[in-house]
Amino acid sequence: MQRPRIYTPATLRAGTTHALSDSAAVHVTRVLRLAAGDPITLFDGSGMDYDAILRIVARSGVSAEVSVGRNVARESPLDVTLLQGVSRGPRMDTVMQKATELGVRIIQPVLAERSVVRLDASRSQTRLGHWERIVISACEQCGRSIVPEIRPATTLDEALAGVGAETVGLTLDPAGTAPLAELLGTATRVALAVGPEGGFTAAEIRTLGLAGFRGLRLGPRILRTETAPLAALAILQYAAGDLGS
Repeated sequence: MQRPRIYTPATLRAGTTHALSDSAAVHVTRVLRLAAGDPITLFDGSGMDYDAILRIVARSGVSAEVSVGRNVARESPLDVTLLQGVSRGPRMDTVMQKATELGVRIIQPVLAERSVVRLDASRSQTRLGHWERIVISACEQCGRSIVPEIRPATTLDEALAGVGAETVGLTLDPAGTAPLAELLGTATRVALAVGPEGGFTAAEIRTLGLAGFRGLRLGPRILRTETAPLAALAILQYAAGDLGS
């Protein structure tokens, strides 16, 4: 039986006893229904998995004895930043979860012109915490030991300013004509821009073009905002050798 994987933000070290966070403790006791003596796997986002044994499982808290750690090689060779137009709750949640499973490194939510959702500072912070919890849960499930960075929602211009140097920029565009092999080349870093419901406006497409982003056409059908990034990520990861190798 596979050991349950639990994320902790605290740095882990072999030979120590670690107290789980309140949310992790609830998951261990109420969802997984584990008891003292049961084995689990802990990870702290550093790329290491640690074997651990539950020592205390009580209402007052849950703690585990940490033993051997090992490097986990489950990251893609392709460093992908997803610039995702903010969409309604369930759709955005799906993108966060599945993009994590597909190996994305950074997710930058973009408040595009056609984004139906509008976030003030308070709502933006609340939504960020919600997305981070989804991503952590996805890492626990899929076996990743490095948690993708989720950035606060921002404008397209600010998102583009945060794209690193030597990054190939791609935007999903039904009018794109260049083949993927030409667009991707030998890149190891890619930024993928996907619009919200209704897609990017013509002005936003021009802005992306001025930033060096080129259009990527996935096929003859128009995909929904929660489908398009997942299809594109799977294609990019396959091209980079992460999937199907």
